[in-house]
Amino acid sequence: MGNMRSNWILGFVLASFWFSSHSFLLSNDYYEKSCPSALAVIRSEMNVAVAKEARMAASILRLHFHDCFVQGCDASVLLDDTPTFRGEKTANANKNSIRGFEVIDGIKEKLESDCPGVVSCADILTVAARDAVILDGGPYWDVPLGRKDSRSASLDEANSNIPTPNSTLLNLLGKFLLQGLSATDMVALSGAHTIGQARCTSFRDRIYKGVEGAESDNVYLSELKGICPQTGGDNNLSPLDYVSPVLFDNAYYRNIINGQGLLNSDQELNMYGSITSEVVQKYAEDPLAFWQQFSDSMVKMGNIVNPLTFITGEVRKNCHLVNE
Repeated sequence: MGNMRSNWILGFVLASFWFSSHSFLLSNDYYEKSCPSALAVIRSEMNVAVAKEARMAASILRLHFHDCFVQGCDASVLLDDTPTFRGEKTANANKNSIRGFEVIDGIKEKLESDCPGVVSCADILTVAARDAVILDGGPYWDVPLGRKDSRSASLDEANSNIPTPNSTLLNLLGKFLLQGLSATDMVALSGAHTIGQARCTSFRDRIYKGVEGAESDNVYLSELKGICPQTGGDNNLSPLDYVSPVLFDNAYYRNIINGQGLLNSDQELNMYGSITSEVVQKYAEDPLAFWQQFSDSMVKMGNIVNPLTFITGEVRKNCHLVNE
């Protein structure tokens, strides 16, 4: 256990240096002259998308998260498979989970009309995730820009790096630390689950295998079992935060304290005596503290970039395909 802890600490230090030392490659005013309409177009298209389907805010936020945990925030998650290329969409954590590609496509199409070949898909996704939070009543933060789109993807990294719904606390910590994100970042970013929904397959084990905390509220548990039977109904959906599923607030943390986290990975954050339980308690009591840390952690996650991408990357014309 001591060696494992030492390895995590070393990995965290190295990852923090690697990612933070290259955040200078990004700037808040990157498109001020080259595409001054960029932020307005993204905001307008996100308004339309979320008005049409409230769930889309959470979907875009999740898409950004899944992108940044593989090769950094480089839009690799958007790439389609081709006869000669294998993307990340069929990874276990992405299959039947990530969605909203058509929203990013619509934004890209409009920006290609306004500013051809200027705004990267990676930047579109990062800004769209910020706007998604705002549209559900959450905080604003400035988004550093200037990312390039990767010409590669990694199915292996997508399968190994992205946390799963049944993750244990130690597993979660390891995967966040690998990205240079602290335990506090992890708890704050997990607060994205204050909006959105999860498929039955993501929480079935939690409600039927007696995971600690899952039976603290028999009424809630009965409702979940009605949504998610032991067999069948794999695609049935339940809100990640049943109290206020389309409002970006701190109810998610209060749910966890009450043993009502939908996913095992949610409830694990409040494990007794863990380094994360105090942070959960803090955010349950202080929504402004949650908003502030979430904003800071989103910038930190969005700044995960592979510096080689600025040399080998590109601005894709179509977010699904590398340029010819």
